[in-house]
Amino acid sequence: MKPPSDAPQMTRGQWIIVLLIGAVQFVNILDFVIVMPLGPDFAKALGVPESNLGYVGGAYTGAAAISGLLGSLFLDFFDRRKALAAAMFGLVVGTASAGLAYDLPTLLAARVVAGAFGGPATSIAFSIIADAIPSSLRGRAMGTVMGAFSIASVFGVPLGLWAAEHFGWRAPFMGVAAVGLVVCAMAIFALPPMTGHLERAKQKVDVGAMLRDPLVQLSYLMTGVVMMAGFVLIPNIAAYLQMNLGLPRDALKYAYGGGGIASLITTQLGGRAVDRFGSFRVGTVGAFSVIGVVFAFFYLPHEGVQVWVATLVFVGFMIANGLRNVSYNTLTTKVPPPELRARFQSLQSAVQHGASAFAAVLSAQLLTTVEVTPGLKRLGGMDHVALVSMSLSLVIPGLLFIVERGVQRRAAAAEVRHAQEARG
Repeated sequence: MKPPSDAPQMTRGQWIIVLLIGAVQFVNILDFVIVMPLGPDFAKALGVPESNLGYVGGAYTGAAAISGLLGSLFLDFFDRRKALAAAMFGLVVGTASAGLAYDLPTLLAARVVAGAFGGPATSIAFSIIADAIPSSLRGRAMGTVMGAFSIASVFGVPLGLWAAEHFGWRAPFMGVAAVGLVVCAMAIFALPPMTGHLERAKQKVDVGAMLRDPLVQLSYLMTGVVMMAGFVLIPNIAAYLQMNLGLPRDALKYAYGGGGIASLITTQLGGRAVDRFGSFRVGTVGAFSVIGVVFAFFYLPHEGVQVWVATLVFVGFMIANGLRNVSYNTLTTKVPPPELRARFQSLQSAVQHGASAFAAVLSAQLLTTVEVTPGLKRLGGMDHVALVSMSLSLVIPGLLFIVERGVQRRAAAAEVRHAQEARG
């Protein structure tokens, strides 16, 4: 979608910041998403039932939720660049530790470490974008940063699956850790100091008042609903595609690659669409698209579909989910004032990961591993999981509408105050 010729454009310095944050998010996201398609591999190696894979995702997201709560108390008191470097280093340590796991408890412990640092890394990254990019360009910037998820799917996940095929399931974790060290160094040396918020952060700020703000509460509620709608399904997609739809293991990387390309295009166009049409309209299209894909391919029963159909399922889900996510993420960056952005984002990260952890554990409770014939297993209960996802997705458009109206009214009131102060 081409913006109007008179639309504001990002400067070279702003693009550098956006691309560096995108690289940080690439590592952060790849560390998280690589676990899901590798699930059947390490489940077999470590003797973990496939129906319990949600607990591995839940360990990461649960730890990220707790660290997000703790980070909300102090993250705004540090240079964002230094805070980001520290969080990324901890993430690298946790990722490498997962590659050294020898049973389920050690794998869970490693994922807890990764989540404890990965959660704050996300909130700091989004705070940097909110500080450096004006509101009128933030949809484009967020679309670019969120394109890291798509790039991770296009290149990172297929490459990780290839490495697992040739070198074992531990290799992708070590590879992600190595890339993470490089990106951590880039963030330290290429990002400018991010200290503009510190003077305001030193002033006494009532975080409790922020949490009592109805708009903040609705924003967090929207975040929780969006994440639960997605993550009740996402940790189980790889297993479902292979066990229920009959996608061969060696074709999984092509499904993730195709889905990543589609999602990359979607997030870029979706970010620009959000800047022009607003989060409510774009997010509503995404939410109902998710419902359609989930109903057609996860709720209705299917057996032994062709490879291209299974790939299309994943591509459709990635497109719809990308539209929905770029809409709500862009909108939530407009809710807090600058001096509270890191704390707001840290608490939002806690909500995101807490909701994701709850959804992952819920899906593990709803799913069972059914042995159809000797040597042939299927995931049972996927229709129940799909029903939960669709029900939550129905609520999202209403929440987007209410939060967007609240942000617009607050911005209009701030403009009136500034005009009055200028005249006075």
